[in-house]
Amino acid sequence: MTTTHELDVPTMRAAANQACALMRVLSNPDRLMLMCQIAQGERCVGELEELLDIRQPTLSQQLAVLREEALVETRREGKQIYYRIASDQALAVMNLLYQIYCTPDEGAQR
Repeated sequence: MTTTHELDVPTMRAAANQACALMRVLSNPDRLMLMCQIAQGERCVGELEELLDIRQPTLSQQLAVLREEALVETRREGKQIYYRIASDQALAVMNLLYQIYCTPDEGAQR
C-alpha cells in the first residue's frame, strides 16, 4: 500500500473505526445486494423487492439499517419511496466490489 503522507495514530484509529462500521453494515448479504442495486441508480421499494427476491419484512428491516447508518437517503413520490446512495465512501466501496466480483472479465478468472 503506497501512502503519500503518514497519519498519526489517533487519525488512523478514527479512520479504522469508520471503515469497520461501514464493513459491518455491508457484511450482511441482503444489505450488500440492496446497496449493489441502489448504487446503479435510484430504486423504489417495489423494484428492490422484485429484483432481489427479498420479502417485504426483511427488505424493510435492512433498508432501515441502511438509512440509520446514513448510507442511503429516501424521497417520496406519491405512495412510492425511492432510495439512493447517500455516502460517497459506500459508493466507492460498492464500485470496487463490483469491479472485483461482478465484471465479466474478472469472473472468468476465479
